[in-house]
Amino acid sequence: MTDLSKLDVDEVLAESSRRTGGLTDLGAGPFVEPLGLFMESLHRDARLNDLGALIASERALMHTVNRLGYVEDRKRFPAIADQRIVKPVFIIGMPRTGTTILHDILAKDPANRAPMTWETMFPSPPPQRATFRTDPRIEQCAALFPAQQEQNPGFEAIHPTGPELTQECVVMMGEAMCTPLFHNQFRVPTFEDWVDLEADWSHVYDFHHMQLQHLQSGYEGDRWVLKTGAHLWGLEHLLATYPDARIVFTHRDPVKSMTSYASLTTKVRSVGSDHVDPAEVASDWIPRLQRVLTRGIRVRAENTYPDAVFHDMMFRDFITDQFGVVEQIYDAFDIPMSAEGAAAMQSFIAANPPGVHGVHRYTPEEYSIDPAQVRADFREYIEHFDLPPE
Repeated sequence: MTDLSKLDVDEVLAESSRRTGGLTDLGAGPFVEPLGLFMESLHRDARLNDLGALIASERALMHTVNRLGYVEDRKRFPAIADQRIVKPVFIIGMPRTGTTILHDILAKDPANRAPMTWETMFPSPPPQRATFRTDPRIEQCAALFPAQQEQNPGFEAIHPTGPELTQECVVMMGEAMCTPLFHNQFRVPTFEDWVDLEADWSHVYDFHHMQLQHLQSGYEGDRWVLKTGAHLWGLEHLLATYPDARIVFTHRDPVKSMTSYASLTTKVRSVGSDHVDPAEVASDWIPRLQRVLTRGIRVRAENTYPDAVFHDMMFRDFITDQFGVVEQIYDAFDIPMSAEGAAAMQSFIAANPPGVHGVHRYTPEEYSIDPAQVRADFREYIEHFDLPPE
């Protein structure tokens, strides 16, 4: 029987304090209560095996340790609070719509500042420009990837990872203990119901702003380039926090998007559980994603924040001409593109053609997805953005 004893709020808080040399201040905003909800759902719903219990414990510990570090560093370096976040670029949209590769491309422009996996995994103390490519935390992060790849062979074909590749905000949201990432990695529907329907996302963006200030304090770029579809959960709070945001909204045939995401989630959960039902994954996630997409479109239509700029990116256009779409984004946001930036982005595109990490294969039938029903459920979205079947 799987030992879940370490999946306990007091255990997580005590071990996090030990790992940080006695820190206990988690800062303002909810954290302990949603941590408790996450622990309860892991016990009740997740059907974890031994490896899954270890992974879940370490995930909770990582986010708690990181939060303690963010709060402590702000005390040690009060100038962090003076950092201004100006016209950040956010990539949002449904899962599996080209957001990851677009984020990686934009990160190659030296004028852009994107969070790297290593610095979001080990953010304390704030990274420094002078040592950004040589920081020992890069090797510390890299050392974890062989084990992850062994646990989940073939994952690179779905979602390339590495210490010096970009990381998305859905991971950073773990430090607010409010993120759909947890229900992607583990079967925690009770927790995800809270995330979807009850959580106050203003706290997520309060802490997100602190995180960007922290990471920027030692290494500032011309603009932040950030990414995650999870921003659809709290789009109105994103806009309240960053009223001058530049937002790339990505779009794709939802049948492809939903099927690809069901495949990704099934594969990720199968590492930590021996009881993953692909059909249940799809039937659970599709209405959740449809609901947040509808909310996001409504928030956008309200135009409460007129200084924000939205730009729609069609996946079909992106796979045809990646750099052409990047040029459209720069034009839409009135961002200057240097020759150096253009060359770096084009070089990355050339070195990372589709399928370079393997081919992600999936069919709706594997997840009991009815394409006609999905298109009916997403009809308003499909018609609004003129999305033909792929």
